[in-house]
Amino acid sequence: MRTRRSVFTRLAAGCALALALAGCSVTTEDAAADVPVGKGSIKESPQLTGQTIVVGSKDFTENIVFGHITMQALKAAGAQVVDKTNIKGSVNVRTALLSGDVDIYWDYTGTAWITYLNHTDPIQDSQAQYEAVVKEDKEKNNVVWGAMAPANNTYALAVREEKAQEWNLRTLSDLAEFVKTNPGDATFCLESEFVGRNDGWPGLTQAYGMNVPASAIKMVDTGVVYTETKKGESCNFGEVFTTDGRISNLNLRVLEDDKKFFPIYNPAPTVNGEVAAKYPDILTILEPITAKLDDETIRKLNEKVDVKGEPVAQVVAEWMKAEGFIG
Repeated sequence: MRTRRSVFTRLAAGCALALALAGCSVTTEDAAADVPVGKGSIKESPQLTGQTIVVGSKDFTENIVFGHITMQALKAAGAQVVDKTNIKGSVNVRTALLSGDVDIYWDYTGTAWITYLNHTDPIQDSQAQYEAVVKEDKEKNNVVWGAMAPANNTYALAVREEKAQEWNLRTLSDLAEFVKTNPGDATFCLESEFVGRNDGWPGLTQAYGMNVPASAIKMVDTGVVYTETKKGESCNFGEVFTTDGRISNLNLRVLEDDKKFFPIYNPAPTVNGEVAAKYPDILTILEPITAKLDDETIRKLNEKVDVKGEPVAQVVAEWMKAEGFIG
């Protein structure tokens, strides 16, 4: 698979888990939420015209961006869409896909391999990881994966640049030594999902031999991690995502994962198997869009939403038009 200047986290925090599958979609609060879609390279699909596709997403900006890319592409192809973006928690949106409450949403290869398919060790080759996930998820869960994007939105730990220089921190191994010698300054802002994931905090601290007391950890909403890490009052280190636009905007240094603990997280659309069999055009339409989504592109889209406060539907529409996918 993060306080935001966009409205996402404020509203997502207020969504009760029982309402998760209702989407709690914050994008409808934006004036530009319902963006008209004109003619572009995406052509109307006889297979999809008039059909209703339910689009979900997780509850952080990047994944909501993917949800809106999907909705605008499907509308350009003639489909009707139901917006169930911004479902809180990976497990909830994944469960919605498996049950048929959601037809399509974007997930990450590393998340699927570790969290859904219950593997302990990631595959460090991106293509091999993707192919293994595609095969096993189809066989075990009838989930069909579309083409993966070149971006890798993996976890990382970051510190404000001036402290990284002062403390001579470049890698996570450097941080592990720092935890031993400067326990009073080794304070962390983490979000709840990261704390409980095998590919998150438990595995990370074991891999690097970090013994961090619970009193040194502050649990915050995803977006708050960035601002709190920048301020350096509640924590000096924060869990971040490598494609997040706030990293450069807030002048944070990402510490190198020199032991390569974190899995590769290439994003890709995932579709309920029955829906994929009925409407194969869904993934065909998304494939050329997915190919454009590298780290830099996603970081810029995220920055427009999280830093500049632009409505996500507007950001997506402008990019889709600039790339010629819609008119």
